This record gives sequence, structure tokens and C-alpha cells, in this order.
Amino acid sequence: MGWKGILGFDYGVVQAPLGPDISGPELVAAVANAGAIGLLRLPEWPAPDQVRNLIRKTRRLTEKPFGAAIVLAFPHDENLRVVLEEKLAVLQVYWGEFPRERVDEAHRAGVKVLHQVGSLEDAAKAKEASVDGIIVQGREAGGHVIGQEGLLPLLPRVLGLVSDSGISVIAAGGIVDGRGYAAALALGAQGVCLGTRFLATEESFAHPLYKKRITEMNCTDYTNVFGRARWPGAPQRVLKTTFYDQWKNLPDQETEENQPIIGHTIIHGVHRDIRRFAGTVPNATTTGDIDSMVMYAGQGVGLITEIIPASEVVNRIVAEAQHVIRKAF
Repeated sequence: MGWKGILGFDYGVVQAPLGPDISGPELVAAVANAGAIGLLRLPEWPAPDQVRNLIRKTRRLTEKPFGAAIVLAFPHDENLRVVLEEKLAVLQVYWGEFPRERVDEAHRAGVKVLHQVGSLEDAAKAKEASVDGIIVQGREAGGHVIGQEGLLPLLPRVLGLVSDSGISVIAAGGIVDGRGYAAALALGAQGVCLGTRFLATEESFAHPLYKKRITEMNCTDYTNVFGRARWPGAPQRVLKTTFYDQWKNLPDQETEENQPIIGHTIIHGVHRDIRRFAGTVPNATTTGDIDSMVMYAGQGVGLITEIIPASEVVNRIVAEAQHVIRKAF
């Protein structure tokens, strides 16, 4: 096993599931081939055939283990069934409860479970469910943020909570390089989960302009402007684009439902209209007014200056963390 491996993987690096389909087979396979944990972002509606296709396409691109992620706030039973039938290495769950009986079901299929949380209370539920790993997401993270606490105050509390168990703890939120990896390890985490850094890779399915903005911009904001009707009560961290600055004080009663269509996209094979203030980031198929669409990003975005292969992200972060730790000790 390589340096700081977790859950049977070479490295303690997890590629966050990037929605709606940004972390597709190409990105996940590239991450897996580099020895890290790649996670497919599954549809937010019942689509068992599409889920199976995604898994099998990924397997054609890598012989290494990988996983898939489910947002529990949306219908997911049929998609989960396929994940277990295909016996993926890892299932990541988020934004909802995944009790002991569901974890046991996954374990019987040989699937390890990672539960992402944003509070000590949710971490306690995940521990009670006997998950294999807990991803602790700080408020610095990009995209939909489930908790209100920063990573540094929350992470040690979760580590203390699970110290009497064999549960791996993975830090998420604002981490983009080996220095962040080393800092998380110094606090006691066993791994790190990166989203924004993997978004700006050659293999990610994000729109080229979205990737470009990630490398150009360094400011984010925590907001609820986008996707209010479809996913209420789900705040997000976004790039402070010109469009966002113009509309960041949108009245609370306004939602995307009565807004004009500003673009079109294909998500997991389904054609969709994109309305102004929708919570749908532009993928590679998206057309229309891209700069007026939401662009999720974490607070570490200012450290990302180039689009590189996903394997290079993994190799760099591991090498840099090793260097930082050796230098410190």
C-alpha cells in the first residue's frame, strides 16, 4: 500500500462527486488509475440503466476500484440497487440519513460506505450506522454545503467522536494541494476530499468556460440564490462572477421557476432547459449564456491556476504533502 492509503486504496485522496455529471467515467477512471478514490456522480432521479452504463463505461477505462455517490435528498433506491449489484468498491452518501440497515446491506454486497457530514450530530449518526468512513465537510467547500462550521473547528471534534472506532475520517472544504493534505493529516484525518481542484482537470466534464473561470478567479461566496425551488434549504458556495454580484441580493421569494431560459444542456442523457438562477452548473454539452449560470467552487479556488490531468493532481498533492511533512518533522 502506498503512502497514507485508506479503504484499500493507494492514497488518502478522494475525488468529490461533482454534479450534475461533471465527475463522469473519464474523470473517475483517471483518478482511480492514479491510486486515489474516484466517485461517479449519479443521477438525481431513478435511472438504473444509466447508472449501470456509467459503471460499465468506467470499468472499460480502468481495472482499479472506484465508487459512486448518491444525494439522499432525491429518489435513489433504484440507483442504489445497481451500485450494490455491480459491487462497487465505495458508496458515498450525502444530504440525508443512511441508517445501519442500509450500511449493512452495502456491506453484504462488499461495498464500503462513506457518509459526508457537516455537523457533529450527523457524524454521530454515521458512527452509529457503522460506516467505513466519514467525510467532514467544512463551510469552505464548494457546491452545496450541508453545515455551518469551518473545517478546522469541526474536524477535531469528529475525530474525537470516532476515536474508539475504526472509522476513517476524511477532511473536505477548501483543500486543493499537498499543504492542505498535510494540514489535515496533522490534525488527525486519514485522508482528504477535493472537489474544485478535480473540476479543473482535463478529464472533468465541466464546460471549458467553467474550467477557465476556476483558474482565473479567486473569490467565492456562500449563498442560496441558485436552485431554490428544486432543492430548498440547500445553500451553496459559488464563484463571485459578474452575474452573481449583480443578483446576489435576490429577494427570498424569487426562484428559478418563473425565470427565462438562458441555455440548454444534456445531463445523463436527458435534455434540459436551464433557467436563470437554476442550480445546474454548465457541463461540456451546455449551450447558451454560460457566464450567467451558477459556478460552484470552494474557497481554495485562488490556488488553482491551470487545468491539468487528474493523475497529475493526485501525484502532485501526494508528493507535496510528503515533502511538507518530512520538512516539518
